[in-house]
Amino acid sequence: MEQQYGDDFISITDEAGKEYELEVLAELEHNGSRYLALVPAGSGNDDEEEDLEVSILKSVEENGEDFLEAIEDDAELEEVYSALMDLIYEEDDAPEA
Repeated sequence: MEQQYGDDFISITDEAGKEYELEVLAELEHNGSRYLALVPAGSGNDDEEEDLEVSILKSVEENGEDFLEAIEDDAELEEVYSALMDLIYEEDDAPEA
């Protein structure tokens, strides 16, 4: 899966060549790995935040390139999901300077 990083948005291309634009909600370093919480770009424009479909992908390096992959282990996914949600809500509650 190829990816291009922007500010808070990335463009990824799957194995079939289909391109997706995603917004990065949060990044987390956990147990030596990097994880990203992502939503489809532009999906946060309305007030229906509870309907957001959040994807959590793991960043892995192969042959010097970074790739995003699904987390197959349920226990790992649950642990990372909990940590990412804590991080996202902590950022939302932080006072703006």
